[in-house]
Amino acid sequence: MVDARSPVRRLLLVGPPGAGKGTQAAFLSEALGTPAVSTGDMLRAAVAAGSELGLQVADLMKRGALVDDDTMARVVGGRLAAEDVREGFLLDGYPRTLRQAETLDGILGQLGLKLDAVLVLEVPEEELVTRALARSREDDKEEVIRHRLAVYREDTAPLVDFYRERGILRRIDGHQPIEKVTSALHSALSAEGTC
Repeated sequence: MVDARSPVRRLLLVGPPGAGKGTQAAFLSEALGTPAVSTGDMLRAAVAAGSELGLQVADLMKRGALVDDDTMARVVGGRLAAEDVREGFLLDGYPRTLRQAETLDGILGQLGLKLDAVLVLEVPEEELVTRALARSREDDKEEVIRHRLAVYREDTAPLVDFYRERGILRRIDGHQPIEKVTSALHSALSAEGTC
């Protein structure tokens, strides 16, 4: 099991919508004693609060479209500069494109930080659709779900190669019971000291 003494402290969790990133991020965050930073949660909270950011992104989120790069860079940059993430974080939901991955490198570089590991949860598409429909959220209509998955394949899946080439990618089978996914994540992080 990974514990708070682990040298692996700055993590990125990648995977398609419905792969269980939020659930696993909460478990890992607790095990590592580091904050889970979910851009989806931040954006949903902004929409619910009716903030300027929320008004700007509400329609995009309903359609399953991505929020523009500059807005996301401001949201993420501000969050990663906060004091509570100086010793580590688990980032979920950003980057979603290669351009955003390069922007994240720049944000972390300015803060004197770098990613220790990138964990990708892999789940078959039909299972993802089934899971999303079962959530019954307002924006979880099948056509929107399938659009989100298509956007993921086109825009986000290339991140797998980007981080694999850097030697920090860990693939996790997300199509198994939650506790087994959690165990696989811990094993991937414990396998090597620096991951």
